[in-house]
Amino acid sequence: MADEHHVAHPTPAQYVKIAIGLAVLTAIEVGLFYLNDAVQLGWINTAALLILAFLKFVIVVGWYMHIRYEKAAVSRFFTFGFALAFSLYAVVLISFGVLAVSR
Repeated sequence: MADEHHVAHPTPAQYVKIAIGLAVLTAIEVGLFYLNDAVQLGWINTAALLILAFLKFVIVVGWYMHIRYEKAAVSRFFTFGFALAFSLYAVVLISFGVLAVSR
């Protein structure tokens, strides 16, 4: 039985635009890394890198893995997975002293 609600997938030109966007986000991440060595941004740098990582995750999962074209349950599954991975990452950053926790 064919799905009558089929949504058109991105065109090759859209994939190129998405790849360029990901490259720009990666360039910003690299720039923040080197800027942090010179200016010592501290937690701002960590927060900016986590936000950029989230954006890249959403773009890759949404478009390259075609999750945005799937049922809502699949999107929720990936959202839960990201929240779990983010929580684990935060715990590791806190345990290594990268993220400070006020007591």
